[in-house]
This record gives sequence, structure tokens and C-alpha cells, in this order.
Amino acid sequence: MTDTTDDIAEEISFQSFEDDFKLLGNLLNDVLQREVGAQFMAKIERIRLLALSASNMRLSGIENMAALLEKQLASEISEMTLEEALKLARAFSHYLTLMGIAETYHRVRKGRSVTHLSKSCDDIFSQLIQGGVTPNDLYDTVCKQEVEIVLTAHPTQINRRTLQYKHIRIAHLLEYNDRPDLGHEDREMLIEDLVREITSIWQTDELRRHKPTPVDEARAGLNIVEQSLWKAVPHYLRRVSTALKKHTGKPLPLTCTPIKFGSWMGGDRDGNPNVTAKVTRDVSLLSRWMAIDLYIREIDSLRFELSMNRCNDRLSRLAQEILEKETLSENLRESRNQPLSRSQLKLHGQQAPSLPTQLPDRAGLPACTDYTDGGSQYPKLELPGTDYMPLAREDGRENSSKDLSPNIPKLSANGSSANSNGSSTAVTSRGSFSSGQLLAQRKLFAESTIGRSSFHKLLEPSSALRPGIAPYRIVLGDIKEKLMKTRRRLELLLEDLPCEYDPWDYYETKDQFLEPLLLCYESLQSCGAGILADGRLADLIRRVSTFGMVLMKLDLRQESGRHAETLDAITKYLDMGTYSEWDEEKKLEFLTKELKGKRPLVPPTIEVAPDVKEVLDTFFVAAELGSESLGAYVISMASNASDVLAVELLQKDARLAVSGELGKPCPGGMLRVVPLFETVKDLRGAGSVIRKLLSIDWYREHIVKNHNGHQEVMVGYSDSGKDAGRFTAAWELYKAQGDVVAACNEFGIKVTLFHGRGGSIGRGGGPTYLAIQSQPPGSVMGTLRSTEQGEMVQAKFGLPQIATRQLEIYTTAVLLATLRPPQPPREQKWCNLMEEISNISCQNYRSTVYENPEFLAYFQEATPQAELGYLNIGSRPTRRKATTGIGHLRAIPWIFAWTQTRFVLPAWLGVGAGLKGVCEKGHTEDLKAMYKEWPFFQSTVDLIEMVLGKADIPIAKHYDEVLVSESRRELGAELRRELMMTEKHVLVVSGHEKLSENNKSLRRLIESRLSYLNPMNMLQVEVLRRLRRDDENNKLRDALLITINGIAAGMRNTG
Repeated sequence: MTDTTDDIAEEISFQSFEDDFKLLGNLLNDVLQREVGAQFMAKIERIRLLALSASNMRLSGIENMAALLEKQLASEISEMTLEEALKLARAFSHYLTLMGIAETYHRVRKGRSVTHLSKSCDDIFSQLIQGGVTPNDLYDTVCKQEVEIVLTAHPTQINRRTLQYKHIRIAHLLEYNDRPDLGHEDREMLIEDLVREITSIWQTDELRRHKPTPVDEARAGLNIVEQSLWKAVPHYLRRVSTALKKHTGKPLPLTCTPIKFGSWMGGDRDGNPNVTAKVTRDVSLLSRWMAIDLYIREIDSLRFELSMNRCNDRLSRLAQEILEKETLSENLRESRNQPLSRSQLKLHGQQAPSLPTQLPDRAGLPACTDYTDGGSQYPKLELPGTDYMPLAREDGRENSSKDLSPNIPKLSANGSSANSNGSSTAVTSRGSFSSGQLLAQRKLFAESTIGRSSFHKLLEPSSALRPGIAPYRIVLGDIKEKLMKTRRRLELLLEDLPCEYDPWDYYETKDQFLEPLLLCYESLQSCGAGILADGRLADLIRRVSTFGMVLMKLDLRQESGRHAETLDAITKYLDMGTYSEWDEEKKLEFLTKELKGKRPLVPPTIEVAPDVKEVLDTFFVAAELGSESLGAYVISMASNASDVLAVELLQKDARLAVSGELGKPCPGGMLRVVPLFETVKDLRGAGSVIRKLLSIDWYREHIVKNHNGHQEVMVGYSDSGKDAGRFTAAWELYKAQGDVVAACNEFGIKVTLFHGRGGSIGRGGGPTYLAIQSQPPGSVMGTLRSTEQGEMVQAKFGLPQIATRQLEIYTTAVLLATLRPPQPPREQKWCNLMEEISNISCQNYRSTVYENPEFLAYFQEATPQAELGYLNIGSRPTRRKATTGIGHLRAIPWIFAWTQTRFVLPAWLGVGAGLKGVCEKGHTEDLKAMYKEWPFFQSTVDLIEMVLGKADIPIAKHYDEVLVSESRRELGAELRRELMMTEKHVLVVSGHEKLSENNKSLRRLIESRLSYLNPMNMLQVEVLRRLRRDDENNKLRDALLITINGIAAGMRNTG
């Protein structure tokens, strides 16, 4: 069960869930009978029954019998051949995956069947009105809400994209199976479709054989938009609008968007050398291309729908202007394009493209089949598109042209343009070719355009020849033409080819695109066709308002030390000394002085190291793209005010240089600069850093002038948890947020907190609603940013129905936290107790993880941490620096490794010691009161209890007994005793008799997996044992990776 989707776990109907899994499990059995044979299937079933019996015995408290059965299970697994182990791992992995699909779909089913859904807009709006909030206050608060969900490429999504799509298709088939009108023949066909999908999954390699590139990761994020969010956003906004109208009498304004989306995919360069300035530029352009492509599809549908003639005067005039412009354009084109002479044809070696003779590939398949690991409809960044002439590059290298249409000239080895007859025309480098050659290039491009327009004339006659044509279709046709030119321009920019489009020919901002759409909407409303206006057209307007022209604005992230290195290089070049050696006051004095100046700091002639050049190049790309395409610039490991001003200076300098080259101001505004406080030390100093920043006159005026008096601050959950343990991290984050809010209030500055949460509880994950409702009072005042990472992106937003529900939960949770802030601690004593628990917990955690000399070796032996790198699930390295210690290991593999062994140590280590220490001093009743009355403390304890419910001591012990050196096994035994002590004290505080007592659905879901999950863990132990004796055995490595996949599917968490 996913940590983050327990929001509605209680809504699952277990009977229907079990029926669906039984159906999928039986179909998988049938497939395996054919694929692996009856004899091996009998062995699979024996392993499953042994595991089921053992887990039932343990749940019933018959520990000795359970231990005997588990010993027998481990013995039989250890006797398997490598081939058998591989097949068993694959089979059980797919069983667990199918169980997860059934669970996900039943969340959809239950959400659809419940008449009054908790935490929905209707539910929460009703509660607030009944609680005394006026309709006007409710309406204004919803309309002003600003929530941004930021999708990141953190490497925790273990499934290949190919398999993700197959899983989605199975969920859709389960939905179809629920139809009451399904006849016998239709049901038989549905079963056949399910068998085909399951067979396809079995015969597909579940392992990634190559690491994804940052662009691959960005494509995955864009796929989520297309497959789910594109459909979910209009449904979500309709729900908000309907509920608002019901409770306040007014619908949501058409262009109001309480939730937007951002992305780190292709912009997060912290510790990832693969994310370069070029990657960021390409991903941003690719995101724009995808947005335009999706809009073109919607416009096509609207043109078909809006066939009526009645319109208001404004729309009529606009349609007439468009018709006149088209007539003039066609006349000019016909007069300029007389038939070419034979010599001209020989020169260009090109005639208009012939008519298409077949449909495009996969034209008849569903949209979700358009993307696989092997192909995509996105423009390939390394290759030119079709129907234009590639020019030689400035560096003299030839552009690749292997994907060009057969009728398009290709560049030959000498940089000349070779036509279909083998003759060639010289093409000089860009910027130095003659006017005649430029004319020839443009002519070739024009011919291909004419060829396309000639084809379209066969489909529909010229607008001027259609008297009485529907005005909406004329306007929408003009919009489509601009969108197609915009898409074409982006393709040229992606290929670094000359792009001379007139700004009036394409859309640059969403306001330009919205203007004619809103005009159509107003016209329909004024002509009595409001029912049409509020359909597909309203949905498109809401999509444009939400996604803009980029789908998701791209954040940039870089570590503060890289900016200091860059300023070092600059100050040394200018003979000013070494920037990083200055004290904080000298740095601030220098930075403030330069920021007030009007001249660039970085000389154009400066020569710097490649790492420094990459930082400078990134700021240049940011200046070229501007705030229309990019969101925030996040500074990781921020600890001082100078870290923020350093980025402001480098940004200002790049914008001066770029505007000088362009001869006009840079597009859009300056990026928001957001400090990210991650370690416990930095969290404790966060408020002081913000106060120092806002006390600087230049910075405060800059925030007011350029960012509407709004400061954004990010807090990190992953590194703080790895640094000091989950409990201490939670408390330090709580205090830091309160301090940052107080600092901004002192200077009259509004603040938005950006939460860098991971998927697992050890990295700050947890149910969305619970997380937002337990923030410090005043820290969520209508605004919030939060990351969604890795496998959680697919879990929360992979299906439109689930995505709609999640967006609603974000909206209602933020609304409640704004209008009805959570209660602060009742008395100072509670804060003092939290401080004491935190100190004991942190000391216990650090003494084990960082100070025990045996712990690192124990960690490496007892978990598959060293082998996780073979998974190829992310583009970035697993360590920030090339050291073997825990300190530089990223938080994701740290959590991932312990989740695999079912010990989930990072989420609970130290908690038991802290609670025990305070209870022994006589404060047990105080802790019980804190649990009942303080939302923050209650949510912290509940999340730890949830993790403890997933931990499995016998499984963790089995890893130790087989894999850990005898001299270190006592450390493992000590940690298991610590786990049991933590469980005891958590139950004392919560008042529960057993773990997850307040979430029985979660407990039952976990128990239902054990007959598949426990054998996977035992198999992983056996494979690890063999692999560590034969580490070059690729088949053993594959078997290990498959067990990792399976356990991740069973735990519904990775890192």
C-alpha cells in the first residue's frame, strides 16, 4: 500500500478488490502454465502455500510453527537452480504488481460509488460554511489559492515506462469489466484482452538495460500530463466550480487555477553532471512543443463542435478580418509561385511532396500506446524534423539527417546539399551564406509548405469560397494555423536551425492564446449558447490557464558551492581575491554593490574551467528562456544570505549580457531565487538567513518590485532525515517553518513554503491531507509548493480518476489549513517535551549510524545497497561525492536499501529511545494528551506507526543470519530489539492495542501480500548470497534486480 495514497485506503471494498486480484491471479496462472510448464507451476504454488501458512501462523501468535515453516521455505528456495530462481522471482513480482493494479483500480471504483466523498470540495466547503466561514470569504480564498505540484525525476520509479502503460491498460480493462450491461460474449473478449496484456507483460524484459537520460526523464513527466493530468484538470476544476456555486452562489472564474504544475526534470543539476545547459534548453522547448501539440488536437475537436453561425459583432469582425487576410495571402502566394523552369527544378532537385499513401504509424491505436521505450511522437532532439532543409552548423559539423523524408535534400559529407539526382548545391556555414543561397533555402522550405497546403485544399476549399461559413470555425482555424507555426518554430529551435518567423505568426504567451478563445466563449454566452460555451471550449480555456504554453514550468536547481566556485573564478580573474575565502559580511558588501550597479561583472573574454562554464551557461539559458518557461532557481545546501545574493548577481549579469546580444530586454521576468534548507544545522539557521536577506534594502526592494512582495523558501525532508533521524527532522522542519514565517511577517513580506518531500515516510512522505493539515499555524496561507517524486507521480497521477481525487485533496487541505489553521501546542511544556524527545532521538540515531564503526559494514552486508546502481532507474549518480561513507550517500538509496529488507530503519531509528526517555521521567500522560490535541505530534506518531506496520523482524533477521558476518550480527540483534522497543512506546502514546489499529484497511492490505512478498525477500537473500561469491554472473544480477522490483511492488515504496 502506498504511504501517500492511504488518504482513501479506508474506502476500499475488500470483496471486490479480492475478486479482481483473484481474476488477475488466475489469468497469470494460466499464462504461466503455458510459459513455464505445469511442473514448475506446482513448485510456485508450493512456495506460496508454505509462505501463506507461515504468515498465518505468525499472525495467530504461533511463533514456533511459523519459524519452522519459514525455515523450510528458505531451505527449498536455497536448493533452486539459477533458472528456477529467475522464473520464481519474475512470477512473484508479477503477482505483486497485479495486486497493486487491482488495489489502485478499486480506489477509483470506491471513489466513484460513494455519494458523499470525504475531503472532497463539496464536503469541506460544507464544513467551512457550517463552521461560520462566510460564502464570500470561502469564494475569495479558493479563487486566490496558489498551489503548485512539482514533479521531479528522483530515481524511485522502478518500472519501465513500457510496463507502466501495460499496467494502465489492465486497470482500464478492470473498469470495463465492472459494466453491468456487459454481455457474455463481450466478457469473454475482455478476458482474452486481459490474457493478452498479461502474456505481453510476462514476455517483456522488466529491467532497464540502460540508464535514462535527463531528456528521457522529462519525457516521462510529459507523458503523465498527456495520459492523465490533461484529462484530470478540467474534471477537477469542474468539481471545484460546482461546489463553489452550490455553497457560495458563484462558480469558479474561468481562468482561475488553484493548482498548477512545475517540473525538475531536466532542470535539477544538483550532483547530476548529465543535466547541462543544453539539456535544460531542450527540455523546456520540448515541453512547449508538447503543449502546442496537445492544444492543436483540442482545437481540431472544437472546430468540429462549434459549427453554428450566430455570434456577436466582435467575433464576426475578427472572422471577417481573418478571411480577408487569407484571401490576400492566397492571391500573393499564387502570383509568386509560377511553375519552375527545368533549370530551376534541376537546381533544387525537389518537387512538391506527393500525397500520403498510408496512415501514420499507430494511428488506429489508443493514445496510451503512443509511447514506449522504443519510440515516441516527440521530436527527436538529435535529429532535424521533416519537410525543411537542414543547414550546416556554425561549427562546420553536419546535422544528422537520417530521419528526413526521402524528398528532402540531405547534407553530404562536404557540407553541400545533395538532391535526389545526386547533384549538390553548396551550403556555407550559418551566418555567412550568400543572398542567392539564402533565397534558394527559403524557396525549398516554401515549396514544402505549399505542398502541404495543396493537400489541405483537397480536404476543404478555400475559406473565401465558402459563403456563410461558421465564424467560430474561421477563428479556430486561424488559431490552429498559428499553433502549427508555433510548433514548427519550436522544431527549428530544437535543431538550432535558422528561425525567422514573424512574432505575429506564433504564440509566445498564454494570454495571446487565451484572447481569441475567450472571445469565442463570450460570443457563445451572449448568443444564448452558454451550454456549448461551458463544454469543450471552457475545458480548453481552463487547460490553457493551468498549463500555459509550457505544460510545466521548469525549475533549475544547483548546489550553493558551485555558485561560490563560479564567483571565485570571476574575482580571481578580476584580481579581486578569492570570493569563497571572504567572511559573510565582505561577501554581502561585494554582492550588494555589484547588484546595485548597471554594468556586467563577468567579462566576455573570461576563460574558466568547464564546471564554471557550465554554471555560467545555465544562467545564459535561463536569461534566454525567462520566467515564461522557467519557474524558480533553487539553491540546495543553502546556509547563508550570500548564497541567495550570489545567484541574484549571476542571474542579473547573464540577463545584461543576453539583452545586449538580442538588442532588447530578455523575455519574461527574473526567476525567483529560492534557498533550500536541508540539514538540521541549516534548518535551525533558516529564519536568521531570511531576516538577514530582508534587512538588505536592495533585496527587499527587489522582492517587492519583481516578485510582488513574495519570498519563497524551500525545506528539505530527505537529507534532514538522513542527517538526524525522522523524528528530529520532523521537529526541526516544524520549527524552521515557523521561524521563516515569522521573519517574513516582520518585514511585511508574504511567504510561500516549498516542501521537498519524498515518497517514503523516511523522506518526508505520507498522506497528502495529513501532511498539509499538520503544518505550523500560519505557514499555509493559501499558497503551497510541494514535490511529487518517482513512483509517487505514477501512484498519484497515473490514472485520471486518481489524479482528480489527489488534486481535490490538495485544494481542500490547503483551504482548511488557511481558514482553519491546525492547533498550535497547547502549552510551552509540550514544545519542551518535543525538544527533549528530539535530542535523545538524534543522539541515539547518530551514535548508531555515524559513530558506530561497525555500522557502515553492517549496512553494506545486510542490504542490497551496493547492487542498487544496476537498476538504471535514474540519470544521476547515487552519491554526491566519490566516498563510501553514509554522509555522501544520497537519501534515496539509503531509504531504498532498508525498505528492501523490510527493516525500514531510517524511519524509526531513535524514535523509541526518545519516547522511552520522556516516559521514564513521568510524562506518559502528557504525550497521550499531545497525541490527542496537537495535529503535528499526532501525524508524526501515526506515520511512524504506519512504517512499523510494514517492518518485519523475522525477515530482517533472515538477512542478517545469511548475509552478515558473525562479528556484526549482534549489531543487527540490538537494532531489532530497538525496533520492538519503538513499537511498544508508539502504541503507549497512541493508545492502540496493535499497529495500524486506526487503519485496518492498510493492515489487511499488507497482510494480503505476505504470501508473495515473504518468498521474494527469502529469494533475494539467497541470490545476494550467491552473487557476492560470483559477482560477475549477469544472470544472478538479473535475478537480484527482479527481486528488487518485486519487493518494491509489494511494499509500494522504493526510496
